[in-house]
Amino acid sequence: MEISGGIQASLAGRYATALFELARDESQLDAVSASLASLKAALSGSEDFRRLTESPLVDRAGATRAIAAVAPTLGLDPLTTNFLGVLAQNRRLGQIGPVIRAFTGLLARHRGQATADVTSAHPLSDDQIEALKAKLKQQTGRDVSIDLKVDPTILGGLIVKVGSRMVDGSIRTKLNTLAHAMKG
Repeated sequence: MEISGGIQASLAGRYATALFELARDESQLDAVSASLASLKAALSGSEDFRRLTESPLVDRAGATRAIAAVAPTLGLDPLTTNFLGVLAQNRRLGQIGPVIRAFTGLLARHRGQATADVTSAHPLSDDQIEALKAKLKQQTGRDVSIDLKVDPTILGGLIVKVGSRMVDGSIRTKLNTLAHAMKG
């Protein structure tokens, strides 16, 4: 399998590639993917946990102990737990977010899917997400997994990015365009 040079070039990409290849070789892609989704939810849901991963004041031993304590609570598989231990030992826990994004991209490419980064002003319903997936599949010709973010500052609409293509249908952008046009 070919892996994008862009992903491998970054530090997080090298870690994600190593985790992906190990999970693929051990037939643990689904388990690792589920664990990383739980981890991503924990990072966005807990300010304390996010601070723990980003703080330079937490030493290697403390970070390793914290990860070992949190892993069972989050239901992380052993491979992901060991991987997080390696990140903690190498003082790279701050790279968890970019590692998760890179791993998700590698997994999607491996499965013949595309990943869409979607930003909305409000959480989307399951029906809206399914409709969006269907429309993106029609556009790209591939199954699309959606990485959804909520950003109230866009006021409404969606910002959708698939690969290098981006469609910004946010109200904020439309208002900015209108304001710029009115200035002359």
